[in-house]
Amino acid sequence: MGYAYDDQNIFARILRGEIPNTTVLETEHSLAFRDLYPQAPTHVLVIPKGAYISFDHFAAEAPDTEIVDFVRAVGEVCRREGVTLTAGEGFRMISNAGGHGVQEVPHLHVHILGGRPLGRMLAKAD
Repeated sequence: MGYAYDDQNIFARILRGEIPNTTVLETEHSLAFRDLYPQAPTHVLVIPKGAYISFDHFAAEAPDTEIVDFVRAVGEVCRREGVTLTAGEGFRMISNAGGHGVQEVPHLHVHILGGRPLGRMLAKAD
């Protein structure tokens, strides 16, 4: 089964300029912007500009130049936000995929969260 990208998702619409955002960083292949409902003092979303649904889709189909750009954009956002291990106390990077991962927008995105202790990521299952 292939990946069926929905070009009407909110991030595709942001990339087309139909919905405004608070840009933190824009590169040739990536866009980083502030989350509208931040869960931590630092909460930035980083998305590739290409039509990729999830990280596995991106890793399988994106050209090397897009992958390198995206990974470096994530690192640059962490540096600019002061959450790297050399500048701050660290961060959490989350990317949800599919129903079990509770992905809400079908466009690859990573959340960069930091600026306070974030607690454990998951509780033990019953």
